[in-house]
Amino acid sequence: MRDTDPGGLMRHTRIALALAAASLTLGGCAALGAGGDKAGESSAAAGGGKQWILFDQGSPTPSPAATVGKPAATPQVSLSAASPDPSCTKVWPRTEPVMIPVEVTPGSGSLTVEWPTQYRSNYRVTAVLQGVVVGRQPEPVWQAVPAGTGCTVRTTISGLTSGAPYIVWLDAPNTGRERDGTRHLYSGRSGVVYPR
Repeated sequence: MRDTDPGGLMRHTRIALALAAASLTLGGCAALGAGGDKAGESSAAAGGGKQWILFDQGSPTPSPAATVGKPAATPQVSLSAASPDPSCTKVWPRTEPVMIPVEVTPGSGSLTVEWPTQYRSNYRVTAVLQGVVVGRQPEPVWQAVPAGTGCTVRTTISGLTSGAPYIVWLDAPNTGRERDGTRHLYSGRSGVVYPR
């Protein structure tokens, strides 16, 4: 007699699959020995073979310690750059290789600023007060300086507060570019200076 129940065949197939999965699961658990080692590992170790699972104990990462920085003075000038004019013999000290070197001489309520002529550019300079200002910061007052004809350019910034800390900024907007497109030196700054 033929079974005309198509659901019965499907039921038998599902039961067979469930039994097969259960036997595979139980077979994997049975492979564990009494000590929790896998039977394959024990036999491999006994037979002199390599273990296929390696453990490395390692050590915990140490907790980060708080470090406090120390105040450091502005580094003394260490690099030098000659003026673009080869006839100039003065070597100008500077702290950064991309900036125009600047020398500042304090005067009474003033600062005299000197720098090497840079590619016949015009210039502008300003002295920026370094005190703390609450609210909107004042705009720096730039002083225009024409292009120099000698090896150096010099100007004096006056009307400053005696004993107050200033940084002098220099801008040379028209120094041009190298053949590869990089800018010639076009800005400079001093360290902190104090008018007398």
